Amino acid sequence: MHILITGGAGFIGSNLVEYHLRKGDIVHAVDDLSTGSADNLTVFMNDQNFRFDQADILTWQGLDKAAAWADRIYHMAAVVGVFKVLEEPIKVLATNIAGCERVLRAVQTGKWNPQIVIASTSEVYGTGMHYAEDAGRGDASAIRKADPSFIPAFDEDMEPMVGSSVISRWNYSISKLAGEAFGMSYARKQGMKVIVIRFFNTIGPRQTGRYGMVVPRFVRHAVANEPIPVYGDGAQTRCFCDVRDTVIALDKLADEANSYGQIINVGSDREISIKELAELVKNRAGSSSPIKFVPLDEAYTEAFQETLRRRPNLDKLHRLTGFAHRWTLERTLDDLINAEKSRR
Repeated sequence: MHILITGGAGFIGSNLVEYHLRKGDIVHAVDDLSTGSADNLTVFMNDQNFRFDQADILTWQGLDKAAAWADRIYHMAAVVGVFKVLEEPIKVLATNIAGCERVLRAVQTGKWNPQIVIASTSEVYGTGMHYAEDAGRGDASAIRKADPSFIPAFDEDMEPMVGSSVISRWNYSISKLAGEAFGMSYARKQGMKVIVIRFFNTIGPRQTGRYGMVVPRFVRHAVANEPIPVYGDGAQTRCFCDVRDTVIALDKLADEANSYGQIINVGSDREISIKELAELVKNRAGSSSPIKFVPLDEAYTEAFQETLRRRPNLDKLHRLTGFAHRWTLERTLDDLINAEKSRR
């Protein structure tokens, strides 16, 4: 297959490059390296089945030709990471929305109808508090006490809900919702093979902590025996999925015709609090690091609304693909810890 990956030097993008090259596919990646890294692709540069262009998805002149060549397109290019979103709110909106629409328009103008996988995010579910209230699972006072159990697992049929656009944190969610709307509209009106993926806390090799991702930050501090910073009280829960499982799930979904025109959660449904995660990383690293709780108003540059619980309903993913995870959280953490120790 001919595989085009936008954002191919990023975390998930570079793992997709590796996965498809191992399958014997021909891969063309593009990335402007604003958040991705050329180091993620160094090992592939001498592969005759790999090509890389450093370019901005908004202005890349080779997009139409590459889209016409591709059997499958993974649109991963985006401004990502909490810190990056807070620092560059305008770029988040411009790049994420216009970039997605430009990719879809390039496919529409061509004669070929490739499979298109669009990266979205679990952030579109918002804080989750309104789901708890709507379901009658707790009143506002209980939710304010930060009891995540009042917030149900997120499934794709839930109505997306983001916070006020006055708060820059939600620009990422807004931009991804716009991308979802573009993708579903092109699928309905143009018959394009579009799948939208809502990722839930993907982790693994090549992920950086520079832009706010929690696991690489915890691993780095634990291996260095430095204080492990937990933002807030650590009661908030997340579900972490290894990227090596994620890329297999994406491949299976792209090959399943019943996935086209669908929005699908991809991740793990094993839930853990951030405080428990910090303790788990510390223990598996054999670290002497203390756990340091950092108030949210100190951790971020502006008002920040935390999501208390983020657990996906994966029924649709399993129904469409029969997908099963291979990587446990412990196995992934051990792999990342060993890699960090080797680097040091």
